[in-house]
Amino acid sequence: MGNDENRNSIRRMAGLATPMALRVAVTLGLPDRLLDNGASVDELAVELNVAAVALELLLDHLATLGIVERTSTDYRTTEYGANLCVDSGDDLTNVLLRLDTAGGRAELAFVDLAHSIATGQAAYPRRYGRDFWADLAENPHLRKTFDQQMTYRIRAQIPQIVDGFDWSRFSRIVDVGGGRGDVLAAILAAHPRTHGHLVDLDPTATEARRTFSAHDVDERTQVTPGSFFDPLPAGADAYLLVDILHDWDDDHAHRILSRCVEAAHPAGRVLVVEPVAGRRAQSEINLAMLVMFGGRERRIDEFRALGSPHGLVLDAVTDLTDERCLLEFRLAAGR
Repeated sequence: MGNDENRNSIRRMAGLATPMALRVAVTLGLPDRLLDNGASVDELAVELNVAAVALELLLDHLATLGIVERTSTDYRTTEYGANLCVDSGDDLTNVLLRLDTAGGRAELAFVDLAHSIATGQAAYPRRYGRDFWADLAENPHLRKTFDQQMTYRIRAQIPQIVDGFDWSRFSRIVDVGGGRGDVLAAILAAHPRTHGHLVDLDPTATEARRTFSAHDVDERTQVTPGSFFDPLPAGADAYLLVDILHDWDDDHAHRILSRCVEAAHPAGRVLVVEPVAGRRAQSEINLAMLVMFGGRERRIDEFRALGSPHGLVLDAVTDLTDERCLLEFRLAAGR
């Protein structure tokens, strides 16, 4: 590859026009609107209440990308572009590309990546005036789409998570920040003697009750609306953290682990399921954790250091999926 080709390749990687064009197209619903019956620019502009001249510029670029095709009278979604439709089967992509969802809104914080690199802090508050979690608390729509994102992101991996570890060792599992309960419900469905207790904020906790009912594990589950920064249900023999710690800096991660340790049975375990840097984490996701939350994907030695002040000893690391590991911590004797 020659120098000119290298430079052109780098410029294409650095360009913002294409990723933003795709996001605006999905947010406007263009792939679905143009899937079967095409439409002219003027017709679309009236429907969507947007500027016709600007809309045509967007559609022309989408045609260059192969997302739509231009006929003599209108634009239509191509077979390739249909992958961006709501019912394409790729729920996560659609949720993440929409600018009016929690994930799509959060990715715009990458504009302030330089701030995060300079300070080590999240860029999200710099862009929006408050952190990601405060934004969710103030906006029910953002919280709903965040819960959807978490469900979609892990759904395909749940069978591997259930099969890749011996959950039957535990009679009672507390799922800390367990979201809608999909992981815990699947574990309990596979292990009829195990009971579960999920902790998360409302209205997510309410959704978890529905999940448990759908999996017919109501009689073996409890749900407590609340924060993992507050005292947790005591006496369980496993405290499960799925995709939790990487959302937080070390100070907040210590607070979460402290709550798990103070609540755990003396012979209990703390189970951390998430990507591990150098093992099951992508560099792009690492930057996303930094920009959005001020967190990161930690290395195994960083997890050991994180657990040590709380008397947590890392016993084992299990590769559950292509994206996630399970780190099993035990409580040190005489803690």
